[in-house]
Amino acid sequence: MRRRIARALIGPLVLAAAGAAIPLATAAPVAADSVVIGGFPGDVSQSPWTVALSSRARFGGTRAGQFCGGVAIGRTAVLTAAHCLSAEAVGAPRTPDLKVITGRTDLLSDQGKEVPVRGTWINPHYDPATNAGDFAVLTLAEPLPKRAVIPMAGAGDPAYSPGTSATVYGWGDTTGAASYSTSLHAASVHVLHDAECQKAYPGGGDGTYRPESMLCAGESGGGRDACQGDSGGPLVAQGRLIGLVSWGSGCGRAGSPGVYTRVSEVVRALARTGAKAPRPSSVES
Repeated sequence: MRRRIARALIGPLVLAAAGAAIPLATAAPVAADSVVIGGFPGDVSQSPWTVALSSRARFGGTRAGQFCGGVAIGRTAVLTAAHCLSAEAVGAPRTPDLKVITGRTDLLSDQGKEVPVRGTWINPHYDPATNAGDFAVLTLAEPLPKRAVIPMAGAGDPAYSPGTSATVYGWGDTTGAASYSTSLHAASVHVLHDAECQKAYPGGGDGTYRPESMLCAGESGGGRDACQGDSGGPLVAQGRLIGLVSWGSGCGRAGSPGVYTRVSEVVRALARTGAKAPRPSSVES
């Protein structure tokens, strides 16, 4: 049976003389066309809010310690997936050298900056068994430029409409066979009907789709998708953030679209927390 998998790396990149061995969340077989999966090279100058999460102590320096993605929702606030900060992913709830890489297309270049993380807040209602509520906020030690911040789409935003064209960004696996890129990639996908997602993930080993907190996107025939290492990265439509890479069954499979944290639920949740979590509106000035 196929297994629901989160899309973060959960171990260090280990180099051997015969090549690279990269531990993944699962050894489930994957079928996909090409690059994120079925995508194209990206450039952070066109998506300056796309950032990489880095821990060299945990993941080594081969790809600057990148293990997940993130997105700037405020000048000192970065949104990512809650499972990216789990003990399984980073070895502890708070890894000491956690940084956000911003303004860098190629992880091995000296472009952009590596900004230390001052604090982390994980959604207290996150359910690791189902990946419902899969989001967290990182507070940066210094502010990003205003142009690096993307607005979040609230409930009722037309960007969530089925059929809407969207783009997902990340530095993760580009083939579904542990081919990790050092350079940013993007893939064009479409927002899918909740009914299609519920049919794909009705429960069991492949996971359960919950439309109140999740969104799915891809292509009915497969081929374009996020994959391992892309977790927490942005899904953007009509200039607004609508999703965070969360989980899926394999990568790019027909009938198994990618599942994202629905950002309208993030907006509601952050509003409910008040002062307990970083607020995007408080860091944009």
